[in-house]
Amino acid sequence: MRVGRAVAAVGGAVGLAAAAAALTMRRKADDPYADEPFGELPADRVSTIAADDGVALSVEEIDPADGGAPDLTAILVHGFALSRLCWHFQRRDLARLTGPRVAQILYDHRSHGRSQRTDAAGSTIEQLARDLEAVIRVAAPDGPLVLIGHSMGGMVVIALAELFPELFAARVRGVALIGTSAGEVGKQGLPRPLLSKYNPLTRLLGRFADWQPGLVELIRAAGGQLTRAGVRTIGFGSREVSPRLVDFMVAMLDVTPVRVLADFVDTLGSHNRYAALAGLRECRVLVLGGDEDWMTPWSHAERIAEELPHSTLVRVRGAGHLVMLERPDVVTGHLAVLLRDCAGIPSSE
Repeated sequence: MRVGRAVAAVGGAVGLAAAAAALTMRRKADDPYADEPFGELPADRVSTIAADDGVALSVEEIDPADGGAPDLTAILVHGFALSRLCWHFQRRDLARLTGPRVAQILYDHRSHGRSQRTDAAGSTIEQLARDLEAVIRVAAPDGPLVLIGHSMGGMVVIALAELFPELFAARVRGVALIGTSAGEVGKQGLPRPLLSKYNPLTRLLGRFADWQPGLVELIRAAGGQLTRAGVRTIGFGSREVSPRLVDFMVAMLDVTPVRVLADFVDTLGSHNRYAALAGLRECRVLVLGGDEDWMTPWSHAERIAEELPHSTLVRVRGAGHLVMLERPDVVTGHLAVLLRDCAGIPSSE
């Protein structure tokens, strides 16, 4: 009797294990990123760098995976309301390059991710460009550079060229502008998008945040599925998207308080730096965007390429604003070509 019960128990356990394994396989088949360690990639070094006004910026460095000496340094600059975690696939795969070997620096903008909060006066693209210069000065004081910016991060790279032209003349060999704009943000795409300073909802949320920030966060958190649906619609294209990837983006966005979103509205809405693109004419430039990007539509990439006729323009069909997460193979592949060109490695190698 006891033996029979033991056999039954073992059989039941085996059955449960088999069912769990089948469920895991089905989950992976349904979602290729079911087990992807989003937000968990280790850094070789983590530090804090003080901006020129004292705001603490959280920075991490990634060395080439094979331990070899880097040929150049890539600095990845994230977009509005995100954090350095959005470069998940790029930081993983660029570290594996050997031709060239690339050191990577990733950091969180002020008021984003793990960096220190600032006030509305410090929430400008000009200040973010000064922050980037501080990161370069401390974490990458010498050697050739490639700057990679997405969305607001691309705007910051353009502003850096405007404020620090000597840096581009001496050290910046390449720039990648991904899903970004040189001006007129909010005049195309979604009706009165979040990035437009004319959006009355954003201003209303900002006023709420002034007197009752907890209420605003509660309202946003209560959106639940609506917030997730919004991220799916605005962040990605029409192709099927990994549920884990959408969850990852929702978690990243939830870290950014509504007050921060409101603080940056004016600088994003007034961004107009077409003239500053002239500072990029002496370096290699990759302009890449998804043609289903509602936040910074494809026409913005085309306009940048018109101003920089020597640039490489890449249209990722069916991709949305978060193209580096949605189509990492395409984005990382083009970044690898840019890095190779900047390192002077022939394309045949």
